[in-house]
Amino acid sequence: MRDPTFWILARASGITAYLLLTGSMVAGLTVKSRPFGRAVKAAAVVDTHRFLTLLALGTIALHGLALTLDSTVRISPAALLVPGLSPYRPVPTALGVLAAELAVVVVVSFSLRKLIGQRAWRRLHWVTYAVFGAATGHGLAAGTDTGRPWAFSLYVGAVCAVAFATAWRVLTRSKGGNRVPNRDRPVAV
Repeated sequence: MRDPTFWILARASGITAYLLLTGSMVAGLTVKSRPFGRAVKAAAVVDTHRFLTLLALGTIALHGLALTLDSTVRISPAALLVPGLSPYRPVPTALGVLAAELAVVVVVSFSLRKLIGQRAWRRLHWVTYAVFGAATGHGLAAGTDTGRPWAFSLYVGAVCAVAFATAWRVLTRSKGGNRVPNRDRPVAV
């Protein structure tokens, strides 16, 4: 009988990474739209966004490590770096690899923000939608728990949360393309 420890760890860390990614996306989308007004400071939301992002990356690394150590599905370390090398559901697994690699690029861009400029950094942040989409596709198509109602509901809830946060951010922009003014600053009369 095979020891299921790493398989269980791989499944749990994959789902946890997806939830952390979802939380990071929602926090990032609410930084400027301020859905809670003055009740939550923007700096606290930025800190939460960064923290969730780093936790998600760590959990993604744990997910990959557990998969390489598992004997149920044989995934080589190279398959974690090169999309399409995995013998297990190659296309959905490739989506997961791409999502992880793009997430690393976005995270590294934080420290390069001054070098690449604010505009390029913001444009690069649009990649997070591709990361989220690829992670969702990976989970739905490669995840062994997807057929269970709780897991499918988790994916639907995550997509709805990101869609709602995106809609909120878009709808809180004024007609000129600027966001709603910061209510913490006094308005000049």
